[in-house]
Amino acid sequence: MNIIERLTRDAEVRILSNEKQVVNFSIATNDNYRNKQGERIEQTTYFECSYWISPKVAEILTKGALVELNGRAYSSAWIGKDGEAHAGLNFLTSQIKLHSSSKKDSNSTIPKTKGENAKSKSAENDKDDDLPF
Repeated sequence: MNIIERLTRDAEVRILSNEKQVVNFSIATNDNYRNKQGERIEQTTYFECSYWISPKVAEILTKGALVELNGRAYSSAWIGKDGEAHAGLNFLTSQIKLHSSSKKDSNSTIPKTKGENAKSKSAENDKDDDLPF
């Protein structure tokens, strides 16, 4: 599955008990349509995303950044501490392509890491940047 959307919060790196690291972030997808009565309906769907390949990507995944994600979507359900049923949509991310950074990071540069050559085109300055993943 391929999704192109903006991050709703900065990415966070979590270190698990087995010393593995996972990058967690969220995105929102917007949709609109007209119902049978002709009323315009707007709907936002949130995905909690995880990326297990490299924790370095968290440095550039900031709120407002436009990203293209490849991976697998799945749902989860649980009973909260309040005893109520909850559900959420998740996205297990296998590839990330940065299309534009958030406005607060628009002047920062992205360092290249060894063996990596993925490129992204910045929407603000139209020059190629090397991504660290």
